[in-house]
Amino acid sequence: MSEDKILIVDDEEHIRELIKFNLEQKGYKTISADNGIDALKIARSENPQLILLDVMLPGIDGYDVCKEIRRDHSISTTPIIMITAKGEEFDKVLGLELGADDYITKPFSIRELTARVKAILRRTALKPVDISFSFGGINIDLEKHEVTKNGEKVDLTLKEFELLEILIKNKGRVMTRDFLLDKIWGYEYMGETRTVDVHIRHLRQKIEVDDKKPKYIETIRGIGYRFSTGE
Repeated sequence: MSEDKILIVDDEEHIRELIKFNLEQKGYKTISADNGIDALKIARSENPQLILLDVMLPGIDGYDVCKEIRRDHSISTTPIIMITAKGEEFDKVLGLELGADDYITKPFSIRELTARVKAILRRTALKPVDISFSFGGINIDLEKHEVTKNGEKVDLTLKEFELLEILIKNKGRVMTRDFLLDKIWGYEYMGETRTVDVHIRHLRQKIEVDDKKPKYIETIRGIGYRFSTGE
């Protein structure tokens, strides 16, 4: 029986109950909220392992909830899957820009949702090997899942950390967007390589001295990215 606790945030009761029933059938514990304000309170008090967050919420919408969670150091690394009825690329990218780890569009199949939940929680539970990397005042401790820059902690989302880890472990090699998409997200993502670009931009903003002129995460035009220590 899983000990993972999942916060379900949706203002539609039948959606909450549907997700709750199916996740609990899989052995997960669930808690729920029907608005953004309560979602933030519950996230801070219950510290769930994953948040399923609807975009269209009364009061504070899902985008603002996501933004607040990423600002709160006590829960800033909690994985978030955005749930949206909107299918436009803008909405998908906006959620990722704000720090969501994944998104799923209504109407969705329960099988797809549970597969994504399982994939994210599996990666969260994996214990990294005891190894660390240091470069340019930045230290990455894979065992502790921590990144510091000039002695200050850098808060990365789960996907950002995984992306940084795979780039570092393949230092000097060009990683295509499709390869990164497959390795980090772990399932068919409909060719949404824009997802990788969004996370790369976030990483640069957090670890580069000048994210407009990146020194460590290089863009290989038309192909993907390569990690370099800048030496």
